[in-house]
This record gives sequence, structure tokens and C-alpha cells, in this order.
Amino acid sequence: MYRGRTLSLSLPPFTKAVKWLVIINAGVLLLLTLLHAMNEDVFAAFRAIFALIPYVVVRGWVWQLVSYSFLHEGILHLLFNMLGLWMFGAQFEQDWGPKKFLEFYFFCVIGAALTTIAVSYTGIGGVQPTTPTIGASGGVFGILMAFGMIYGDREVMLFPIPFSVKAKYFVAGIAFITLIEAISASSGRGSAVAYSAHLGGLLFGFLYVKFIPKRGLVWGTSERYFGLRNSYYRWKRRRTARKFEVYMRKHNRTVHFDEHGNYIPEDDKKDGESKSGWVN
Repeated sequence: MYRGRTLSLSLPPFTKAVKWLVIINAGVLLLLTLLHAMNEDVFAAFRAIFALIPYVVVRGWVWQLVSYSFLHEGILHLLFNMLGLWMFGAQFEQDWGPKKFLEFYFFCVIGAALTTIAVSYTGIGGVQPTTPTIGASGGVFGILMAFGMIYGDREVMLFPIPFSVKAKYFVAGIAFITLIEAISASSGRGSAVAYSAHLGGLLFGFLYVKFIPKRGLVWGTSERYFGLRNSYYRWKRRRTARKFEVYMRKHNRTVHFDEHGNYIPEDDKKDGESKSGWVN
């Protein structure tokens, strides 16, 4: 970051959720390495169960929508993903808190998985429904997109090059390179990198920042649920009030309710009777 005319390097803290994500990812890589060294059949079975394989996901193995993000091909694959998670994700956890940050991260992870599944059934880029995908890149790319949108004017150091650029231009460059890789792969000239997961992460990071309520998806969903539930109860009370009015008319008595289903007391009450209506 810049302080006056001096360029200084500051590292973000290891926030709680980021720290545990890094530990779990590193632990899974260690487990995979041990399995590969001891028994390749068990190693292959473990990967088949927890990697993202579209063919089996659509047949009920839905845990792969998340579990694939904890598997990595090797130490460098893990290192770059965890570095991106730490360098950019810690800022969101500090600002949003761990719950909303984890909601956002796994929203991008699942979104990247769904994008990969959709692409796999088109046959674009040689990706097939039986092609496994692993890695946290979908979640990390979602974080990058959100960082460019929210903290776009912050300076990002292009390590190890001693050069900095605004976050929004850095993310735009990442998105452009990913799109070029996707086009190249679709024409058979690119590598086997899971570009669809990268693009899916970018897309769902954008969707989360742009359209999800500021308090988070869980809060927005619960508010929608309680709103619908309360609307149903109000409708049920109005219907009950109308039925009661009909019942009382059949017994030669007249009662009135307002548009909310609350009882309206008669103007002329006998002495000693309450004039208060029903409480909503």
C-alpha cells in the first residue's frame, strides 16, 4: 500500500474463518498425499467421492458441490489458492464478520460448481460430465471479483514484481485472461485448467455483491420467509373474520371487522362493557 510517497508492504491478518479454511485445505492435501503413498486405490476412491463430477452430482451426490473445493492437485495449486484467499478474503471477514464471509465464499464455490456442471453438458472445451474438477479457485475468483467491485481503488502489489495497480484493473485483467483461456480451451488450444469454475466464481461473486441483501443471503431468505408467513396469517385472520360476520348475521346479530381482520366495537355499548377492539 502507499503511504504518502513511500511504498510499504502490509499483510492482512489471519482472520478466524480464513485461518480455518487454510488449515482444512492443507490438512486434506496432507491426507491425499498419505493415501497416494500408501494405497493408490483408496486415493482414487477418495477423489472420486469428493471431487466435483457432474455426472454423479446430478444423480444425488450433491455434497460434491462443496467438497471439491477442499481438494487440490499439489502444493503449488494449494499455495496459490490459499494465498489469494488470505490476501483478499481476510478483508471481507474483517468487514462482514465470519458468518457472512463464509456464506459469500461458499456461495461462490457452489456457483462455480453449478457453472462447471452446466458447461460440462455442452461439451465445450472438451469438458465432459465425467471430468473431475478440484480446487478452491471458484471461491477465490469470487472473492477477487467482489474485491474489485467494493475496494476497486485500493492498490494491489503484483508480487513478486515491485509494481502496484488498482484492484479494479487487477480484477479486470484476471477476468480478461480467464475469458481468453476459456475461449482457447473451447477451440482445443488451451490447457485443462477448470476455466468454467473460474468464470463461475467471477460471475457469482458479481451476483452476490450486486443483488444479495447487505446483511447476507441467509438474512434475506429468512426475511422473505417470515414476510410470506405473516402475510399468510393476516389473510387467514381476515377470512376467519368474514366467516364470523356471516355466522353472526345468521343469528340476527351484526359485527364488524376492519381490513386487517380486527374487531370494530359498536359505538353504543352497554354500561360496563369494554370498548376496546382486538389487539393485532
